[in-house]
Amino acid sequence: MSVAPSEIERPEISEEHVEVPEPDVPWVTVVHNDPVNLMSYVTYVFQAYFGYSKEKAKKLMLDVHHKGRAIVSSGSREEMERDVQAMHSYGLWATLQQDR
Repeated sequence: MSVAPSEIERPEISEEHVEVPEPDVPWVTVVHNDPVNLMSYVTYVFQAYFGYSKEKAKKLMLDVHHKGRAIVSSGSREEMERDVQAMHSYGLWATLQQDR
């Protein structure tokens, strides 16, 4: 005996049980202040690696120096992992985190 589709019991889905996926939140590379590197060197690294103008590199360096940290790039997690590794290769202290 076959059952018509309209006769099949379907569980009710309440709105509280529906999971809505979060939007893809970008990741950021954060460079932290350290007592080792000169401000001119940090500015140079930002220019050399990211291709920032001298003005933008200097502003980011001043954020690192005065605020203790600066977000220097954003994108996918893989891109930010690459940027963090690059900052480490230049001797800078860098981490990645999700941008909230």
